[in-house]
Amino acid sequence: MADRDGLEAFLSEAWVDDAVFELRPDYRVMLVAVDGLAPGGGDAESESLLREAEDRAADLLAEGPVEELPHVAAWREAFRAFGAKPQRTRNSLEALTRRAGAGLPRVNRLTDLYNAVSVLHQVPLGGEDLDRYAGNARLVRARGAEVFDTVADGQVSLEHPEPGEVVWRDDEGVTCRRWNWRQGRRTQLTHATTRALFILDVLDPMTDEALAAATDALTTRLRLLGPAVRTSTRLISATTGGTP
Repeated sequence: MADRDGLEAFLSEAWVDDAVFELRPDYRVMLVAVDGLAPGGGDAESESLLREAEDRAADLLAEGPVEELPHVAAWREAFRAFGAKPQRTRNSLEALTRRAGAGLPRVNRLTDLYNAVSVLHQVPLGGEDLDRYAGNARLVRARGAEVFDTVADGQVSLEHPEPGEVVWRDDEGVTCRRWNWRQGRRTQLTHATTRALFILDVLDPMTDEALAAATDALTTRLRLLGPAVRTSTRLISATTGGTP
């Protein structure tokens, strides 16, 4: 996958199971595939963006509790719908917005970038290393036997999702549990990542226009990370059709 055609081919094979749309017919996902990235740690640009996101979160939380923010509340409802307890397993948007008051994590510039865009645009947003993918990306309701490669108490651990849990996965196993709760170790972004997949998860009341703005903010920042950067996007919804 060395060019734009390769990115589009990867995205064309991604899918969302009908069972997910039955759970939330308003669900939409924007997939952004990128190559040509210059790897590296955090820098002045990523630090500035994180500080902007922290200020944005402070303004939002001054108006009311995080669980009442419209998109956070929608994701809490979605988690309850497949049996997760949102007060224990928080969607990634809520977790980041809560954490912003004490300072967002500084990981590497790709992770820092998407975390900042997530908070600024109030959308759950994840990033995966495309070189670590096995087969296509798909969002499904788990059977319970799938493998999730994670770290627990500082040790590498293999877990399994609950039956019916909404998970992102590939041919090897789960890449993100509970829709957008926790990403796996195998496909995580690192300082060496040069090709990536970003996933923007959306429910009502977030509009398509707001999703487009978040996508533009992400891709604009990504293109600044190297002269060879290429991006390709694909929107999947109940209207566009999820399964291949």
